[in-house]
Amino acid sequence: MAGVNGDGAAGRDGETPPTAAASVALDGVGKTYPGDGEGGSVRALDDVSFSVADGEFVCLVGPSGCGKTTLFRVVAGLTEATDGRVLLDGTEVTGPTTDMGVVFQEYHLFPWLTVEENVGFGLERSDRSAAEREARVDEMLDLVGLTEFRGAYPKSLSGGMKQRVAIARSLAVDPDLLLMDEPFGAVDAQTREMLQRELLDVWESTGKTVLFVTHDVAEAVTLADRVVVMAAEPGRVREVVDVDVERPRDRGDAAFAEYVGRVRELIGAHP
Repeated sequence: MAGVNGDGAAGRDGETPPTAAASVALDGVGKTYPGDGEGGSVRALDDVSFSVADGEFVCLVGPSGCGKTTLFRVVAGLTEATDGRVLLDGTEVTGPTTDMGVVFQEYHLFPWLTVEENVGFGLERSDRSAAEREARVDEMLDLVGLTEFRGAYPKSLSGGMKQRVAIARSLAVDPDLLLMDEPFGAVDAQTREMLQRELLDVWESTGKTVLFVTHDVAEAVTLADRVVVMAAEPGRVREVVDVDVERPRDRGDAAFAEYVGRVRELIGAHP
């Protein structure tokens, strides 16, 4: 288990250099927040560089204060980097784009819309015909197993079901990248493991590129092809761990435990 890039070559301090073939590439991304009053500026991110190949599942982990949320917002185009850049399929990200599906920990569903209407919301401004939009919504509802709940409103759904609606809504516009920030953090442990399995099924069936932010090391090792481990003060890439374990992964397996221990060691936690 070692920090390597997609070509098998080690990057600077474990970083993965961006590549032209990457679906998403971070090239020297930094973020500085100006200080208030007598306080000096705060360097939240410093020279963050790694790439996620087309169809790859990469998880981002790190200690509290390492800038995971800030980095997520920069990649999503919600926050402007102070320096460096983010490329999506070779094009610089300068703001939110439909080429990127974003899923947050909070579901952000519209309570006045049904499941079906929530999933189809992003398609309303597309150039698809009404029949094409309806067919796409049907496809996404079937993908996440919510066809029979299409007419339900969010208030009647469990937390896990709400997050499945959010995932379906993000996938409906057929984005190049699915960007997820602690998407299962608000549900119980049993539901979380179920959603992890379902997400892997969706990923395998769609071939989407996924960048998944989590504080749960076991979750990262369960899901990822590679785990990008960040260090704090300022946030930077410490090492990229290639998870060489066949799926589905057994949490009781010795190799799984070894990866979890390695990642926890890198972020300063105890196995």
